Amino acid sequence: MASSQCCQNPPTLDPVYGKGHVVEDFGGLKAYITGSPESKLAIILISDVFGYEAPLLRNLADKVSTSGYFVLVPDFFHGDPATPEIVKNSIDEWIKKHNIPKGFEEAKQVIEVLKERGFSAIGAAGFCWGGKVVVELAKYDYINAVVSLHPGPLTHDDIREVKCPISILGAETDPFCPPEVIKQFAEILSSKPEVHSHVKIYPGTVHGWSVRYDVNDKQAVEKAEEAQKDMLDWFVKYVK
Repeated sequence: MASSQCCQNPPTLDPVYGKGHVVEDFGGLKAYITGSPESKLAIILISDVFGYEAPLLRNLADKVSTSGYFVLVPDFFHGDPATPEIVKNSIDEWIKKHNIPKGFEEAKQVIEVLKERGFSAIGAAGFCWGGKVVVELAKYDYINAVVSLHPGPLTHDDIREVKCPISILGAETDPFCPPEVIKQFAEILSSKPEVHSHVKIYPGTVHGWSVRYDVNDKQAVEKAEEAQKDMLDWFVKYVK
């Protein structure tokens, strides 16, 4: 995932942004939480390399919560998100430190706490780095549904191992999961009728478009909102 496009348009992080608030320990991680804790339905949003303080990601969490979900955005990077300086000088080393298997294990801990607190259905959406983590989760019966948005590099075997409902939302221009590969994933999933799936490629988009867009660019906002609506529709269908 260490290419310039992975890290274009970095957000200006804001630790106090959003309608929700940050808790110090949720399954061992700090997390931004929003929505009603009385809900029995939970959604986990797993960030790209820039982490859980990205305002557009928190905006999305707040939006999802209005559909009746308790939403978490955990800090999988333990206060060490990628910065423009890291992207320029040492992103490969950063990714080795904050690797996908580690994120997967920590996501399982968050899910366990949700289940202990009585949540009856759980979904997870991931973006770039997080898009790979949610596919790992989808290989097991930990959660009810996942959405992987412009994920980092995935393999055919990753998709063959998926067991829960999965939606893969891909960009038209993406070096990690280009359209031709996304289409191959769709073919694999279509051969697994026991797994409900949805695959979509968004014309005119690039890697990261759903959470790293220019809010002053009307077309970019519309493309992001289209993907966000598709994500939420998937959860409404399967996390209930």
